[in-house]
Amino acid sequence: MNKQHQYSLQVTWTGNKGTGTNDYRAYDRNYTVQTAGKEPISGSADPAFRGEDTKYNPEEFLLMALSSCHMLWYLHLCADAGIVVTDYSDAATGKMDESPKGGGHFTEVTLNPMVTITDASMIDKANELHVKASEKCFIANSVNFPVHHLPNCKVTG
Repeated sequence: MNKQHQYSLQVTWTGNKGTGTNDYRAYDRNYTVQTAGKEPISGSADPAFRGEDTKYNPEEFLLMALSSCHMLWYLHLCADAGIVVTDYSDAATGKMDESPKGGGHFTEVTLNPMVTITDASMIDKANELHVKASEKCFIANSVNFPVHHLPNCKVTG
């Protein structure tokens, strides 16, 4: 039997300047995201869509979800394999195409994890585990575009 997990959060639009959406340019695209017991996150649309560039946008949240899910699975798999990771960062990138009729879709995401481990003899295995992490990632398994990974592994010191 499969385990099922439920998630919930509240998204609240905070961009009403007093006249609501009476005109496309009359409101801000700002919102907050919150769930019980956690700090709220301020969001907005991408600046290309009249949002604020100082706030995270939905496209960045998608990229963040893919990158962090991959990282968490990767760290789990490394721990199970006896690979000691001392540092991990990812300069993730994504491509999204707008359609002529409005809307759009992501066409690909590339994760660029930079991993530091303690044992040089484990570099090949550490790099291989990115494939397995990608196969396990809940978020990557939920999207309909390719999620590539170009890992770089080095040894501490």
